[in-house]
Amino acid sequence: MFHSEGLKHSDVTPHSVYLTRRCALAALSALALPISRATAGQTTRFTSIAKPSLANVAKTSYGAGEALTPQSVVTGYNDFYEFGSAKDEPAQNAAKFVTSPWTITMDGEVSRPVTVDLDRVMKLAPLEERIYRHRCVEGWSMVVPWIGYSLSALLKQVQPTAKAKFVAFQTYFDAKKMPDAAALRFPYVEGLRLDEAMNPLTLLCVGLYGTPLPNQNGAPVRVIVPWKYGLKSIKSIVKITFQESMPATTWNTFNPVEYGFYSNVNPAIENYRWNQKDERRLGEFGKRPTQLFNGYIKEVASMYAGMDLKKNY
Repeated sequence: MFHSEGLKHSDVTPHSVYLTRRCALAALSALALPISRATAGQTTRFTSIAKPSLANVAKTSYGAGEALTPQSVVTGYNDFYEFGSAKDEPAQNAAKFVTSPWTITMDGEVSRPVTVDLDRVMKLAPLEERIYRHRCVEGWSMVVPWIGYSLSALLKQVQPTAKAKFVAFQTYFDAKKMPDAAALRFPYVEGLRLDEAMNPLTLLCVGLYGTPLPNQNGAPVRVIVPWKYGLKSIKSIVKITFQESMPATTWNTFNPVEYGFYSNVNPAIENYRWNQKDERRLGEFGKRPTQLFNGYIKEVASMYAGMDLKKNY
């Protein structure tokens, strides 16, 4: 268990070092280009036209008044098992991870399958800064100013069909470049129910603290699902597939007793290894009570009306 009061300067990546790892990003052109319709039986592919930029990011009221977790902690204490199982290893091992150019393939039960460059993804909706609480199964939490827009803006582009009930995500993986240090099967995969993926709170994330995502935090694009445990917020996405059946997920496949498909933050769920009733906010002393849905009850509780939240964990 990590204790913030024991955090040493050597345990995290200094901001100045992080900045040297990232090349300067050119500004995007002002007009967004639409995604074209795919021909029958084919997937439309787009090529890179510009490097992404985080210029003109709008501030929002999400998380207003909450104390932010120090940036050095957020970028230096990470779960990204493809780059190591210890919390400080991803920041070290992901330093040379190449994230440009980058494409995301979207297929499955959709009318307009595409393989779209990140440049175009960045233009689909105005970027916002949203301060979200982030809670992990192990009992630690953060408050982070993420940058992105609602994932639904991207998903709507491919026109999901009536058969689409779930959305499956896949992380980039290259065994030659990623030192697999965990007993997991890669590539890392995750999934959401379609209504969860379309919920306005679900964020397609491209940055934090006013800068592009560091490699160890899931560069260049990830998802943030703030009412679920951090394992659901998949990093470095390369594929999104719409399907009728519930998709397999990495941790649920590895240990289905401990990691349910939904993985909603719920203090009433017992975990034989981790205490779910309270949490340690990194950068703070002491603990605080864990909130159902991580405190986002108003925004998401209606999606689970009538469900047994212990059975459907």
